[in-house]
Amino acid sequence: MSSHDSGELPAWRRATAGAHRWPAAVTIGAVIGVQVLLPDRLVIQPDWLLPGLSALLLLTLVALGPGRAAGDHRHARKVALSLLLVVSAGNAGSAVLLVGHILDGSIGDHAGPLLAAGAGVYLTNVVVFSLWYWEFDRGGPAARAAGTQEYPDLLFPQMTSPGLAPRDWEPAYVDYLYLAFTNATAFSPTDVLPLRPWAKLTMLAQSVVSLVLVVLVVARAVNILH
Repeated sequence: MSSHDSGELPAWRRATAGAHRWPAAVTIGAVIGVQVLLPDRLVIQPDWLLPGLSALLLLTLVALGPGRAAGDHRHARKVALSLLLVVSAGNAGSAVLLVGHILDGSIGDHAGPLLAAGAGVYLTNVVVFSLWYWEFDRGGPAARAAGTQEYPDLLFPQMTSPGLAPRDWEPAYVDYLYLAFTNATAFSPTDVLPLRPWAKLTMLAQSVVSLVLVVLVVARAVNILH
């Protein structure tokens, strides 16, 4: 491919400086805070283990790659995926515990705390899946910066209609966060389409988890209020 041809490509298809890591890092920090605030009965015990490990991995990730996610950062990627697995495990455990308590009627008799706990697990679920999308779309943030993968895993509107955005547009973390939020609320794709099997199955899993949480938490809260 000539330099002229490369210059004609949109930013998401050519080598760029890469996306910043700090939005994802800040979001993970907020998730750790939510984990700490959840009731003990909705947290995998000991309650300090997963938040503590998440915080340690987050600090390590920031130390390894505080700037843009570009170039050969294999160690930073390993730490990022380990952090994502820990955060995912923590929220999955909280979701299972929440559903179990709702089904056996032991969650309590007050709708307010139940809705707050459910909202915490639901929003953390959104963040967790946004990070999965961000870490795996076209090989991850560093691979996207290299621009080596020709075909997208997730099709954003700007990719099919370049006139909707500047030529230097490429998906950033906020785009994946928006994708996760809309998929969790609509229980289906909205403006971003999954093209690869992993993307379809991940969006399917997120929709199922979100639907179960919303239906059970709201139904239990309504039952308590009546």
